[in-house]
Amino acid sequence: MITAKTGLYKGKNEMKKVSLLFGIHMHQPVDNFDSAVEKAVTDAYLPFFQTMARYSAFKFSLHCSGWLLEKIRVEYTELFTLMQELTQKGSIEWLSGGYYEPVLSSISSRDRRAQIEKLSTYIFTYFKQEPKGLWLTERVWEASLLHDIKACGLEYVMVDDYHFLSNGFCSDSFDGYHTTEDATENLALFPIAKDLRYALPFSEVEVAVEKILVHNRGENPAAVIFDDAEKFGLWPQTNEWVYGQKWLQKFVEAVLKHPMILTQHYSSYKKQNRSLGLVYLDNCSYEEMGEWSLKLPKARALQQLKKQTETYTLKGGIWKNFFIKYHESNYLHKRMLKLSEEQENFDADMLESLYKLQTNDVFWHGVFGGLYLPSLRDNAYHYLLAIEAKQKVKKTSYRVVDINKDGYDEFQVKTAALSCVISAKNGAQLIEFGSLTALFNWQNTLMRREEIYHHKEPTKEQNQNVITTIHNQNVILDDTFQKYLVFDWHAKNSFIEHFAQEAFTLQNFQQLTFRELGDFANQPFVLEDKKFQRKGGLYCDGKSYKASLQKKYKFASNKISLKSKFITEYTLPLYFAQEFNLHFAHPKYVTFNGKTVGEGWSAYDIDTLTIFDDFTEKKLVIKTSQICDVFAYIMHTVSKSENGFERIAQQISFIFTRSFEQSLNFKISLEVQDV
Repeated sequence: MITAKTGLYKGKNEMKKVSLLFGIHMHQPVDNFDSAVEKAVTDAYLPFFQTMARYSAFKFSLHCSGWLLEKIRVEYTELFTLMQELTQKGSIEWLSGGYYEPVLSSISSRDRRAQIEKLSTYIFTYFKQEPKGLWLTERVWEASLLHDIKACGLEYVMVDDYHFLSNGFCSDSFDGYHTTEDATENLALFPIAKDLRYALPFSEVEVAVEKILVHNRGENPAAVIFDDAEKFGLWPQTNEWVYGQKWLQKFVEAVLKHPMILTQHYSSYKKQNRSLGLVYLDNCSYEEMGEWSLKLPKARALQQLKKQTETYTLKGGIWKNFFIKYHESNYLHKRMLKLSEEQENFDADMLESLYKLQTNDVFWHGVFGGLYLPSLRDNAYHYLLAIEAKQKVKKTSYRVVDINKDGYDEFQVKTAALSCVISAKNGAQLIEFGSLTALFNWQNTLMRREEIYHHKEPTKEQNQNVITTIHNQNVILDDTFQKYLVFDWHAKNSFIEHFAQEAFTLQNFQQLTFRELGDFANQPFVLEDKKFQRKGGLYCDGKSYKASLQKKYKFASNKISLKSKFITEYTLPLYFAQEFNLHFAHPKYVTFNGKTVGEGWSAYDIDTLTIFDDFTEKKLVIKTSQICDVFAYIMHTVSKSENGFERIAQQISFIFTRSFEQSLNFKISLEVQDV
């Protein structure tokens, strides 16, 4: 017969069991805090496998990023042993992936294969399985991945049903796998069901089972679910629900007892059942990721359109749009790619540093902190600088190259102790200031951006869920955060020049209420013979006045010096400010001339500023050719995570300021000293 609801033929198939293809994915950012890993193990990973160890008949698939898997093996032996025992009993099917969990489309083909093979080898060594499937990091699919995946001996990948829906496929055809191909190579694609992602473990067990049975469609019905293990105990409210109230135990028992559900591994299902047909997918990730990758105006427009219509053809951006949305992410990513091009002469340690640098978490931001977390950026720059430190130079080297692919050259300088980059596009400013001994980048800063979640959100339906998923949280920005919602109009680099009619103060600098007259803080300069030049202007009282600024940098082993020459036809008194934004691991403990910055720091009529960084145990000494006033504050961003809104200290922003008339010759130096 043909059912009125689906139009699918239903006959003998009504008596077929639904194959439950259940999988979990475990990941923590490389070098995440020990306390964060311990909490994940205690609240989610260990109780999950302790529960599953009682039900070895329940077959499920497992992916764990290599770094986390090795940490578990060394530090959490009980958990690792449970994984091995369940594998030996046939409960677990292992999936491969990039060892350090990169988004595969964001790294080179060579690095993809190396990372996948590294994890596959690890799995075979400790679990005696040769993976046949691959966990696609953040489900970011690009057709270019197919050949590398196949070259590693893998046969299938999970994507989201959204990938199919956004390409015009009907949801009735998702309960199984499809085949995609390119130049004689075939790969199976399993679409993960969104209704199951949102139901497990957030709905009552009976509701979750009903949602599995909904997938009793087609010739060989399958309910496809592969999702974060952290949902089972680490996400808000889930630990008490999943283990305290025994949701997982009840769910497993209900599934095993149900006469119409069969737990099965992906590879077994693929081997026993034929493909549902051919499919070609465009570049895509899950639905929420596409929304997160959009800049604010487009994100708002998409949000409004989705309120007006229900269609999956209204898509957000692709994952790589994060490199456009956040220039800090793009710069780090392009530095990584450049190092990858040079890997022919890398030793084993340098290759490992490169692969760790490719970890995905730091490059994007959505519900989780990601790019907004300074510790993740510090870890990435640690490995970038570890590679640079091994590429020793006998004398200071210079290179002019467009690192970040923005159409403008960067001036890259490497001394015996420093890795520095000056951007011609962004005001001839310092955009990398890395120590090759401390392996720390003091220029690892972040702009304050307006994000879509900074506005009140309407209450969302809970979709029969007993507890709320982080995607459905009705979190409203508390008034205590409002004073920190200041948004920058230029990148937060160092050696930034400002010009104003009124004096700079701590308050107007911190709140960005000073009136900028010049066009030098966020406009391009011309780079020629190691000099940066801009012919710009001052704009005030409805008039424009010609102005020019020349910047010449000089580098020593531990020192950067800048000589600036400014001339304008504007004749009235002006105030000049040289802005710095320096990142520190512990900004609240950093001292400026012996005092912490606190809520704000001021000094008057000085020409020397000594900054002590407790984390690197270095002193940064800044000297000026003229007496200045100095104002500093700790700059915070307000971002949203799975735990709600967070105020995060990103860097210390400070200026050297003084008055002048018509022309200014200003010298300033920044020296790194060992304590």
